[in-house]
Amino acid sequence: MERVTRTSGPGSDSGPALEFHDVTVAYGRRPVLWNIDLVIEAPGLFGIIGPNGAGKSTLLKAALGLVPLAGGSVRFFGRPLDEVRRRIGYVPQRETVDWDFPVSVMDVVLMGTYARLGWFRRPGSGERALANACLDRVGLADVADRQIGRLSGGQQQRVFLARALAQQADLYFLDEPLAGVDARSQEQIFRVLAELRAAGKLVVVVHHDLRTAAEWFDAVALVDMRLVAAGPTAAVLTPENLRRTYAGPLDVLDELGRAIEQGRRTP
Repeated sequence: MERVTRTSGPGSDSGPALEFHDVTVAYGRRPVLWNIDLVIEAPGLFGIIGPNGAGKSTLLKAALGLVPLAGGSVRFFGRPLDEVRRRIGYVPQRETVDWDFPVSVMDVVLMGTYARLGWFRRPGSGERALANACLDRVGLADVADRQIGRLSGGQQQRVFLARALAQQADLYFLDEPLAGVDARSQEQIFRVLAELRAAGKLVVVVHHDLRTAAEWFDAVALVDMRLVAAGPTAAVLTPENLRRTYAGPLDVLDELGRAIEQGRRTP
């Protein structure tokens, strides 16, 4: 099992911040992830990197219970998801969001406070003050009343980052937060991520740009359906590991698909 370790962090008192054990995910007969074993015990910025279709986004969704596991388990701070869900923030890919939905920027950010409020309380002045502070952190305090669909792509991504910040989480998942965003938004997003790292949070980011990965991330995992390598960025992003990640055999899909199908027939 690959372990990425540092000396302190949100998971240090009760178990690893994030642990994947033999995680397998399949859509029908088509495998997407296969036997992922990975333990992250660290605060900091952690990149999930690999080619298109490698299962990077699916790994995040599987951790959050958004897609079912065909096998394996995921634990947070040594516990199952349902026991710690409030400690986890999530920023989805932009293309998965309905930007025509009639909500304001403030409405979206306030959603980050709902888990702590519970079902029967409405956001009050304290929650609005928190939401405004989160918008200010991402440089969008002046558009709080604007409909979310009227913003640029980079601004929309920053709004969802502000929503995650309003959760006041210990672990953050971001799925391609820099895809299609402008340079100013990139700068704002990574400034906030650096602040989260400094505050002892773990931030797990699906990322596609190898050129910036070495500069931005403390540690990375290379994923191509299987876990190729994980650890400190400089040690993982080697020519050999990149060759293994981006030039895998094409018949692996059929091989893994047959294995999953056989496993389902086993009593």
